[in-house]
Amino acid sequence: MNQMWMLALIGVAGVASTALYARRRQWIDALLVLVAAIALGLFAAGLKVPGDGGRVLALEPDQPAPVLDGVRGFSVKGDGLRAAQWNDLPALPLQWEQPKGGTMRLDFTRQLALGRTFTLRLQREEKAEARLQLLAENGQPIGEARGTGELKVDWMPPLAERMVLRARLLDKDGNKLAEGPVPVNVHAPAILHVQGRFGAPSFDLRTLNELLAGSGALLDWQVVLGRAINRTEVPREEMKEPNLLVVDAAWLERAGAGERSALLGRVAGGVPLLVLGSNANDPGFWSRALQLPLKAQPADAKTDAPLELAVAPFNPGAREAGPWRGSDNLVWIRGWQKGRIAWLGAAEWHRYAITDPQALALWWQSVLDRVGVERPQEVEWLEPDELPLPGQRMELCARGVSREVSFPELKLARSWAPRTDSACVAVWPQEAGWLRVADAKAGEHAVYVYSPEDWPQWQAAQRRDATTRYMARTPVKALEGAARAFPAWPFAVVFALAMLLLWWRERR
Repeated sequence: MNQMWMLALIGVAGVASTALYARRRQWIDALLVLVAAIALGLFAAGLKVPGDGGRVLALEPDQPAPVLDGVRGFSVKGDGLRAAQWNDLPALPLQWEQPKGGTMRLDFTRQLALGRTFTLRLQREEKAEARLQLLAENGQPIGEARGTGELKVDWMPPLAERMVLRARLLDKDGNKLAEGPVPVNVHAPAILHVQGRFGAPSFDLRTLNELLAGSGALLDWQVVLGRAINRTEVPREEMKEPNLLVVDAAWLERAGAGERSALLGRVAGGVPLLVLGSNANDPGFWSRALQLPLKAQPADAKTDAPLELAVAPFNPGAREAGPWRGSDNLVWIRGWQKGRIAWLGAAEWHRYAITDPQALALWWQSVLDRVGVERPQEVEWLEPDELPLPGQRMELCARGVSREVSFPELKLARSWAPRTDSACVAVWPQEAGWLRVADAKAGEHAVYVYSPEDWPQWQAAQRRDATTRYMARTPVKALEGAARAFPAWPFAVVFALAMLLLWWRERR
């Protein structure tokens, strides 16, 4: 029976009985009936009062998942729990006061292609003067930064190898504040397939050729040296389809209509095109062919940073020029159906080939990044969201994988569990160090497992972030406070006593 109907019947019966006794002027009996009806109604109503509908369980980071019977909320002290631990618990109210200070966060790329710059960033709450050192595996410093806020150290790996560097944070007096491992896997870069067509030789062109060849790129290179005289360089192995087209302005201006149409058709299919604009002569051609508005530049114009380079004789007059968008390194980009076209308005970079080859290589890498030169990867490994620790659950995710993955050190095989945009697998590492991962499609990979003593300030920051996220997903109703049932037995006792007393008075 519906609770409301039951309460209504109890009320009607109580009022009617009370009225009958009052009509016969049996006031005490009428009062007993009224008390009994009220007690029975309160007994059936199942009153709730604000308070604890269960117990508050104190969580400990080092303890296994608790039994949750009769638990209405959690409490935790200190930095809280790891994200993997919170994910195993239901969303319940949490009593926690976030500590202040004592944390830091590191950010660095765990997987890096050879030729790219490795960057280590350290963020900390304290703003005092400090010094961040990056140390090689033999303990020798290879980079350093000083400052009061975020600290950043750059380093260019010389070899493709798996290594564990170390980072050390010192105060202004040289006292060590923190130190820990920095694992990085430097792998061989993807080989570029470059097709180049050029209308005139130059020192810049030769330097670019040497840079690309030194990086291991496959080159299909043709340079016009004179009338009917070409210098040709064929790739050392078969090149099915280039992933970068490079031409100079002179070649494109002189190319026939059919040749230009074929080139732009390949760009429309998705291959990026880089135009070296230093030898352009006909601004009207570029306006008609590519909607690129060129304006004459001062003869002595130079760029500032990161390298001092000569500005091409003709360049767009503004950063945004019609469909073209420019950048600080004098590269303007526009989309061309599925591909893109880039205009490089700088020259004389060959002067740095001997004086500062590393800076030149980094500048050219920034140009190619701006152009959007990339090779699609079938498999992409994703780094764990928090530091993997021995004995703690680690979730490893990747894109483009399926079926099974194995962990040789653990003698374990797991099936990939599909997610929205990736696939994941959970494991429990047993010891610190590199944990190898083998996949039939992706090949071998490795994840570094940190020791529990590594980077305590970083671990504290991650636990605080995870605990804050857990509090944010607690249901709103739960945050309003749980309600508990008022004990029903007192109402039952009052009802029974009132009815027994009424029966006694009727029997007299």
